[in-house]
Amino acid sequence: MSLFSVPPQSLCILRLSAIGDVCNAIAAVQAIRAQWHTTQVIWIAGKVEAAMLTPLLPDITVIAFDKKQGLKGMQAVWKALKGQRFDALLHMQNSIRASILSVGIKTTYRLGFDKTRASELQQWFTNVKVPSPTSPHVLDGFMAFTETLGLEPQTPTWTLSLPESDIIWAKDQLTSKPSLIVAPTASQVFKNWTVEGYTGVIEHAIGKGFNIILAGSPNKIEIELGQVIESKFPHAITNLIGKTTLLQLLALEKEASLVLALDSGPAHLANAVHTPVIGLYTHHNPDRTGPYNWRQYVVSTYEDAIKDEKSQAVRDMSWRMRVKNNTAMQRITVDEVISRFDEVIQKEALLFKLGN
Repeated sequence: MSLFSVPPQSLCILRLSAIGDVCNAIAAVQAIRAQWHTTQVIWIAGKVEAAMLTPLLPDITVIAFDKKQGLKGMQAVWKALKGQRFDALLHMQNSIRASILSVGIKTTYRLGFDKTRASELQQWFTNVKVPSPTSPHVLDGFMAFTETLGLEPQTPTWTLSLPESDIIWAKDQLTSKPSLIVAPTASQVFKNWTVEGYTGVIEHAIGKGFNIILAGSPNKIEIELGQVIESKFPHAITNLIGKTTLLQLLALEKEASLVLALDSGPAHLANAVHTPVIGLYTHHNPDRTGPYNWRQYVVSTYEDAIKDEKSQAVRDMSWRMRVKNNTAMQRITVDEVISRFDEVIQKEALLFKLGN
């Protein structure tokens, strides 16, 4: 089904969070802009995500929703949209909060996930169910929205307008050596790998001539883990955990040679700026949440872990099933990650991509 045979006048995107999912959604939004140049696009995003999106996507309007303000935050969004009626709303978030927020958005069509992907009662807030693609990846689910609108199928791409000041800052952090960005923590602690694992990989990368930079948010757990890793290499790595803005981190990953990250935002940030990324996955299926263009470089023990936990093969389970054992990340070995690191630098010729 295609809703529009000609470009609609206006569309509203509703994807509030998180950083990784918003990065994936960017590709779907830019697919719309690529084919429908005259369509007005407004994106409602979380406060942090909106601050990132506004400079990156100058051809769309971004409205920030502050979830900490609860109903007042919703009313602020509705006020910003007063007098506006959209041809279609792309409700891309499975959450009660997002669905309640959608009620105050005036539109003809309310696109949401079909029964395969919808959760948290989202189906009650939409009137067009977007057919799920055969691929389980989150981004492919977002791209299905564009086809339901009436766009031609296309390969997801990202073109981001990073502020020049952030690019300059990022380049100043690099040296003449190739750079490995290590983002060692995730927002959910159970997704974190081991200090011993990172130490082994960093030592190997230093031996290969790489400059090492630790990156992450100002979260206390991230800062403390970064300090522990830094203490193993007091003069050989740069620890920027908690010291960058989101745009600076994005610029840093853009200028780096390689990123090592967990199932978290930095993996998708790297993907969006076309930098190879080694993702470490155990709790979620990397075919669903892995860095889209670099899934071949993921180190994953998900399939074995979920089989041990559920006594079923992945193909027989729900597409969003996750491993619940909080020690499952210990399944990933240092040797596996080092082997993948060597594979990536050989295939991508990263030793010739020098920071400057």
